[in-house]
Amino acid sequence: MHEDEVRQFLDYLSSTRNVAASTQNQALCAILYLYREVLELPLELIKGVDRARRTRYLPVVLTRNEVQSILDNLEGVNWLLASLLYGTGMRVTEALQLRVCDIDFEYQHIQVRKGKGDKSRLTVLPQSLHKPLQQHLAAVKQMHDRDIERGYGFTWLPHALNRKYPNAEREWLWQFAFPSTTLSADREDGVIKRFYMSPKTIQRAMRQAVRRAGIMRRAGPHTLRHTFATHLIENGYDIRTVQELLGHKSVRTTQIYTHVLNRAGLAVRSPLDK
Repeated sequence: MHEDEVRQFLDYLSSTRNVAASTQNQALCAILYLYREVLELPLELIKGVDRARRTRYLPVVLTRNEVQSILDNLEGVNWLLASLLYGTGMRVTEALQLRVCDIDFEYQHIQVRKGKGDKSRLTVLPQSLHKPLQQHLAAVKQMHDRDIERGYGFTWLPHALNRKYPNAEREWLWQFAFPSTTLSADREDGVIKRFYMSPKTIQRAMRQAVRRAGIMRRAGPHTLRHTFATHLIENGYDIRTVQELLGHKSVRTTQIYTHVLNRAGLAVRSPLDK
């Protein structure tokens, strides 16, 4: 089987199976990899494929009252983490992978290291979270000190940082700001380390908070990032500033939040209201 059969299979996925565009693309990439790396028979350009259409979804955006209701139904680390997601626009994994040295209270910003697309950026640190975050870090510091006393205290670092700073694994500044409550062995070297907390923890807490708040929409931790961006634009910040804070490569990605504003009817008055 060669190009014609592959094209027929991809058409079948689109027209008969009605798969999503991403599923069809994944199938094509898998086939190309199989032929190139395993069979060592690279395929020629496959033309005339009936491409599945990629559905464009508008993100769910919460109102300020809804955000407040969700935060009121959270507590402890989950409340702090959700507040940070809404207040900074970070992705969940970006917030969980924050190091102590990434948080600058003096300049009121957070450094996001190697976010999506392997890009680093700065985002705002909400002033209202200074005290709660400092109290949280003080408790994390005590846990780290206990780990040191027990002969542990190691954290995971990328290989480049490990080579550059050989002793950084046990230093306080390089510890995760939101560490796991348990120690576990590193798969690479077998050393017992404390990694960052599981994203499932905040995802589960967020679902419960949304349900308790009586919000009849599908909202998760990533919804807070969408809401951050939309509320900034509502407050008059230009789209380039929002793009930088979110870490979008293209401003076209950020422009989707202007569509959300249009959808919300902020500039259009319904004829029914007259």
